[in-house]
Amino acid sequence: MSEFTHLHVHTQYSILDGAAAIKKLLARAKELGMGALAITDHGNMFGVKEFHGAAKAAGIKPILGCEVYVAARNRFEKTDKEDRSGHHLILLAKNLEGYHNLIKLVSYAWTEGFYYNPRIDKELLEKYHEGIICCSACLGGEIPQLIMRGDMAGADEAVRWFRELFGEDYYLELQAHKTGDPTRDEKVYDHQVMVNKVLLKLAEKYGIKYIATNDVHYILAEDAEAHDRLICLSTGRDLDDPQRMRYTGQEYLKSYEEMAALFPDHPEALATTQEIVDKIEEYSLSHKPYMPNFLLPDDFVVELAPLKESIAVGLGKIYKDKPEELQAMQARVDACASEQEIGAIDEQVAELLLTARQYLYLRYIVWQGAERRYSGDKLTEAIRERIDFELKTIEWMGFPGYFLIVWDFIRAAREIGVSVGPGRGSAAGSVVAYCLKITNIDPIAYDLLFERFLNPERISLPDIDIDFDEDGREDVMHYVVQKYGQKRVAHIITFGTMAAKSSIKDVARVQKLPLQESDRLSKMVPEKPGTTLEKAYKEVPELAAERESENPLVRDTLRYAEKLEGSVRQTGVHACGIIIGQDDLEKFAPISTAKDAELFVVQYEGSLVEDAGLIKMD
Repeated sequence: MSEFTHLHVHTQYSILDGAAAIKKLLARAKELGMGALAITDHGNMFGVKEFHGAAKAAGIKPILGCEVYVAARNRFEKTDKEDRSGHHLILLAKNLEGYHNLIKLVSYAWTEGFYYNPRIDKELLEKYHEGIICCSACLGGEIPQLIMRGDMAGADEAVRWFRELFGEDYYLELQAHKTGDPTRDEKVYDHQVMVNKVLLKLAEKYGIKYIATNDVHYILAEDAEAHDRLICLSTGRDLDDPQRMRYTGQEYLKSYEEMAALFPDHPEALATTQEIVDKIEEYSLSHKPYMPNFLLPDDFVVELAPLKESIAVGLGKIYKDKPEELQAMQARVDACASEQEIGAIDEQVAELLLTARQYLYLRYIVWQGAERRYSGDKLTEAIRERIDFELKTIEWMGFPGYFLIVWDFIRAAREIGVSVGPGRGSAAGSVVAYCLKITNIDPIAYDLLFERFLNPERISLPDIDIDFDEDGREDVMHYVVQKYGQKRVAHIITFGTMAAKSSIKDVARVQKLPLQESDRLSKMVPEKPGTTLEKAYKEVPELAAERESENPLVRDTLRYAEKLEGSVRQTGVHACGIIIGQDDLEKFAPISTAKDAELFVVQYEGSLVEDAGLIKMD
C-alpha cells in the first residue's frame, strides 16, 4: 500500500477546471496502490456523494473535502476587485460532525458570500471548524499569497490564527510542479520553491506539521493537453492566445515514487499524509427519510389511546428482534399521561410521536374522503378492508407525512385554480390516494394493485407523479415555500455534460478549426441518444478515418474531444423535482444558488438526494 495519499484533488465537478471523472480517478488511485483519496473541488460539494459511494465500492477510503474560497475581508463585502476570488483553503471532513459543518460552510458560501465565486470568511470558519482538518492550500492560499508579496509578518500572523483555531488539525502544504516545458507556466514552480522555504521555517517555528500535495486536475500526465483545451473553454480563450491561462502540465495523479522524487529532502511531508488519513473516521452519508413536519389543524383533537397504539407500531419495527427492550419501551410509553411526557422519553420516541400524530390525521381525512368517493352503499366492506390495509401499510412504513404533504399542496393547487392531472404511475393503484384526491382514478374499478406502489417487503419512499399546468406551477411552488419556509424548500441540481457532438465543436473552436470542418465532423456523429464517440467510430467508418486525417487540427480535435467527452460543462436545475426539508436544508445537504431559480438548489442529483434522506417531490 502506498505511503502517500493525495489530499488536494479536483474532479470534473470543478467545472471546466477539473478533467477527472470520478470512477476513472479512483481506478487510477487503486492502480497506484493508494488506499485512500480525497475530493476537494473548487467551492462546491457537487461530487462528494458520488465520490463517497464509488470509493467505498472500489475499496478506497474516501476523504470528503472542498477547496473553499475565503473572502479577503468578510463574505458580505462585494465591491472591490479584491473581493472577487478569495484565498484558497483546503478543508477535509474528519468525521460526520465535520462533514455537516463543511456542508454549512459551503452552503453559506453560496447563499451569503457569492461574489464571482462562493466565498466563506473567518467568522464562518470560527463557527463551523469542529471536525474539520485544514490545509494551507496552493499558491492561491492566504499564506502563500502573503509570502509572495513579501509580507512575512502577515504570513506569520495568519499561520498563528489558523493554528490557534484548528490546533493539531492544521497542516501546511508543500507543492512542487516542476515542468521543464517552456510552453508551460514555469513561474509556478519558482514561486512554489520560494514559498516552501518559508513554510518550512514557519512549520519549525510553530511546531506545525506539513504535507506534500499535488494540485490534481486530471488523471494521467498525457491528459494535460486535453485539460489545456478545457481551460480555454473555461476562460473563453483560443489555444494559440499567448496571454491565456496555462497550467504547468504537472496537475495529474502522481505515484508515490513521483511525489517522493519531488521532495527528496522531506520524506516526512509524504508520510504525514497518512497521519491525516488515519484521523478520518468512517461514516455513512445515507440516511432514513427526513420527513418534513406537517402541522395538524388546531381544531384536530389527538386522543392519547390511539396515539399510543400507533407509536407501538413504530416501536415494533425498531425492536423487531429485541422483545425485552420492546416490552420495556412500550411500558414507558403506556405509563405516560400526556404527549409531552411521551416526547420527553428520547429522540427516537419523539419522532414516532410526530409520525403517529400525522397518521391519525391522515386516517381521519382518508375516511372523510372515502365517504365522498364511495357515497352511500358503494363503500363496501371489501373497500373498507382495502383502505384499512393501505393505511396500516403507510403507518408501518412511516410515510403518513408524505401523503399529507402531497394531499395538502394538491388541495391548495385546486383551490387557487391550478389544473392538476388525474395521476399516473403506480400511485394510481392506491385507494388512499384516490380518497385524498391525489389521484382521480378509482383503482378498485380497474383492479389496480397497491403493492406496485408501496410494498413492505421493499421499503422505499413513495413516488407520486403529479402534473400541474405550466402557468400554475409557480403558484403551487409559492404556496409550498410559504408553508414550509424558503430555507426548507429547494430545487435539485442537474449537470450538463459534453456530449459527442458538443465536445467536437468545443475543441474545434478553441483550436480554430474552421467552422465548416467542425460542422462536417459533428454531423457525422449519429443522432441516437447515448451515442459516444467510441460508438460513432464503429458505426461511421468515415468519421473513424478522420482520426488519421492529414490535417493535424482535425486529428487533434477528435483526439481531445474524445478525452473531454462526458466532462461536466455546466449546472442546471431539475425541471420538476423539489426538495422539502424537515429543517433548514444546509443541515442535511450542501445547497447553492442558480441564475434562473428563485429557490436554493441542493447540490446532489435526484437519486443521491433520496440517499441522503431528503424528500423529493416531482
